Amino acid sequence: MSEFENALPAEGGAKPAQNPENHPQTHETPPVSGTETGPVPGAGPGRPGEPLPWRPEADITGRDKVFTLLTGCFCLLLVNTAGWPWGMCDTLLFFAWYLLLLGFTGREPLCRRRESRVLLGVNLALAATFALTSNPLFRLWNFMALALLVPLQALSLSAGALLPWWRPAMLWERFLLAAWGLFGNLWVPLTAAFPERERREERNKRTLPLVLGTAGALALVAVLVPVLMSADALFAASLEALRFPSLDHLEECLGKLFWTLALTPFVFSFLYSLRHPRPLSGSLPEKRTDGLSFLLMLAALDGLYLLFLAVQSAGLFGGPEYLARRGVSYAEWARSGFFQMVGVTVVNLTVTLAGLTFSRREGRTWTVLRLLSALLAGESLLLLASAAWRMTLYVSAYGLSFKRCMTYWGMVMMALFFLAALWKLQKPDRSFCRLAFPLALAGWLVINCVPLDYLVAKDQVDRYLACDARGGTPNISVSYLLYDLSYDTLPQLARLDSRLTFLDWRTGREEPLGEMLERRREEARQDCAGWQSWSLSACIAAGG
Repeated sequence: MSEFENALPAEGGAKPAQNPENHPQTHETPPVSGTETGPVPGAGPGRPGEPLPWRPEADITGRDKVFTLLTGCFCLLLVNTAGWPWGMCDTLLFFAWYLLLLGFTGREPLCRRRESRVLLGVNLALAATFALTSNPLFRLWNFMALALLVPLQALSLSAGALLPWWRPAMLWERFLLAAWGLFGNLWVPLTAAFPERERREERNKRTLPLVLGTAGALALVAVLVPVLMSADALFAASLEALRFPSLDHLEECLGKLFWTLALTPFVFSFLYSLRHPRPLSGSLPEKRTDGLSFLLMLAALDGLYLLFLAVQSAGLFGGPEYLARRGVSYAEWARSGFFQMVGVTVVNLTVTLAGLTFSRREGRTWTVLRLLSALLAGESLLLLASAAWRMTLYVSAYGLSFKRCMTYWGMVMMALFFLAALWKLQKPDRSFCRLAFPLALAGWLVINCVPLDYLVAKDQVDRYLACDARGGTPNISVSYLLYDLSYDTLPQLARLDSRLTFLDWRTGREEPLGEMLERRREEARQDCAGWQSWSLSACIAAGG
């Protein structure tokens, strides 16, 4: 019995029809989640024991009825999170998802494998960052990462997930499972909320019109009531005179209720598909081809980068005099090229892995291809070192910024990926992604733990004070540190004289630093006023 069949509920044989001559018409119910249901004698639409045509038979338990309501509560939190400021609400959203998933599938599927436990810890750590930090870019990137990692982990719990996590084809398989999960069982919430055996024939026929009519009525009321209030002052005054608190946000409340009802079937369908998976056609076959084409591409890249590194070495060891003879200033040469070098190494890594993965592993071509791949990996590491050296020259002249810190991090990660590629060269049968995916997750967690905004502000303020002490003309972008980064920059900016005036990009005027800092602290207090936008970073800044 296959792994997928072990995960399916036990099949029961169809009951033979009694007196088939008296019941010539039978209605087949399509099998759901591997459960086969035979013809039901004498049944028809609306008769006891036969599901309606728009509602196939489902394996519904009493717990599913409760989880239909809990799924609706989660969708309400999801709808509200979309409109709240980023902060504690996002942390609670992802923690609530895992509580719902844990209750629906049980603890054993979520924790039985080591990779699932590791990914659970990573996802919860990333979710916690919304309540700890206030950097807008990290919040956006973490949300995008969780939007990918959370469904991938949930789908890995399904017996329909046949490919292991280190196979790149896993992404396509998980996508198909997600599509089936979201759209394949939309009728299940109705079956759970309105069991067939508990309702009479006539009321069963009205379930779908009732649900659709309620959703349509809410949508119409949400749109038309504000229009009528703006069209007639007396009508608006009459509604306001009722003193219902919800009338102040009637359109918003009805809109949230409508989207909650609309999202609940999809989320519940996704959860239901984890317990009742659907098998796919099978894993994708591994196709290998002649490695000559990859060998020629690697040879061309190796030759090009050898020439490039030779020119780089001439500029590095020749100094400013050599560059001046070539018509290039040393400052221009030092501050350009590091972003391009990082992008070039991405191309090199892609070509290397494609050659190692899809080439036939036999003969002299395979041997030469591995040698050229090793040479390309070494050249790429030298390119990264050159880019890091140029970046260091640039930082020594202009100081740190958030983008420059992230560039350093990107260089380190690319170097680790090339080391992983060299490991695959030694062991071609091992999966590159099996080492690269954990490295990427670990690297992203590490950079989330580093207070980049604080370090950038400290470096800029230190440079400003040192230049001022030497009697020079210091320069610092206060607006960038205040508004483009998180609240973590405020303690460092407070080291400067509050009477100094700087250009405020928001107002376009020169204003004292003390007033700019106070306005930023007031924004932090507003974030801390509600639990939805609360974060530890804002809380510390508000109390400063």
